[in-house]
Order: sequence, then structure tokens, then C-alpha cells
Amino acid sequence: MLRDLQTMLSRINGIEHSLDVHDFLVTDARLIEALEANDAARPAAEKVLIQESDEELGMTLYIEADLLARLASLDPRRRLGHANLADFWTVLEGVSHFNYIAWNAEANKSVTLMEVEMQAEVDKYIGARLLSDQQCSSLAGKLLDHLFDEPQFDEQLGPAELARYRNASLFAGRFCRSLERRFPTPAMPPAMLDELRAFYRLPQPEKVSHVHAASFA
Repeated sequence: MLRDLQTMLSRINGIEHSLDVHDFLVTDARLIEALEANDAARPAAEKVLIQESDEELGMTLYIEADLLARLASLDPRRRLGHANLADFWTVLEGVSHFNYIAWNAEANKSVTLMEVEMQAEVDKYIGARLLSDQQCSSLAGKLLDHLFDEPQFDEQLGPAELARYRNASLFAGRFCRSLERRFPTPAMPPAMLDELRAFYRLPQPEKVSHVHAASFA
């Protein structure tokens, strides 16, 4: 499933890289606790750990084993609905983080945490829109409301982290609403894909500027 989701996001965003997300997957929470070894670390169903040196970037994608088991029985590739939407978005967020960090690292580009979170929110909307449209799901047309109207944030987030997540959701929501308004048909036309691919390649300041421009287009 993770490989399929990675391929889906890579095709939408027009990227290629040689890393298989499944090779970097860890589902053992105890191992993640040992790797983090940080009193400030928060438990989460999904997280990406990064270890950076002068010559390389190490990554680990953690996804909770129970979450993956639930999606195995309610496979979003076959049917995406209210019963599996939250779990689907959690997994897709992890895959999005992995793809975005890896692709930028391969291009020798740095990224901000805000940028990573903003792109993940866009990927979550686009991935769910694609699957729900393909499946003629009852979710089609309601994804913006589910994802951006009342976003839920971890109560353990500090003020700076909370502000980052809120801003990422705010800007991604504006961008996705503009896409929905300008490209309302179920299919993703070439112009929409071109815009998504251009947005993917922008650094944070240009992403924010594009959101402002798209919101008034």
C-alpha cells in the first residue's frame, strides 16, 4: 500500500527518485523511542525521523502498526470513505513527508518544517480527491470541509509548533479551495497538474506568495 501511495503522489507531483518508502518504514514504537531518545518527543501515529550529517541525510518513517492493520482491512485503494479517511490521511501525510524531504535532499535543496507540512496538506487533499473521484465515493466534493474547516491539532504542541501547523493548514486550505473553484470537474486537467507540479517545486516564501495569488485568481 505504501508503495502505491508513494507512486500516486510522485505521479501527481511529477517527481522521480530512487528511494522506496517501504525500505525506510518502522512500525515498532519502542524502536522509535530508542532512536529519538528525547524527553520532548511526543507519541504519534506517524512521524519522520531525520538524522543529518555533512555528507548524507538519514530518514526513518514510523507508522503505527495498528493503523496499518486497520487500513489493510479497509483498503482506501478499493474504497475510501468515512470509516478509513482519517487513517488514510495519516498514512498519506507520512508518505508525503518522506517524498518531499527525499526529493529535495536529492536535489540538494533545504526545506523548512512549515513547507513540509503545507505540502503534506495539499497532498492529502489531492490524493483523497483522486481516489474518491475514481471510486465515485460519497466523499467527493466534501473533502475540503473534512480537511480544512475544523483541523484537529495535538494538544501537546508547544506555541511555536501549533502556530506552524495552523499556518500550514491555513495556506494549504486556501490553495486547495482555489483549485476546487478553478478546476471543479472530477478529472485533474493538465493545467491543474502543471500548477500542482510547479507549486511542489517552490520554496516556502514562493509557496505562500502563490497561495495569495491563487486565492484571488
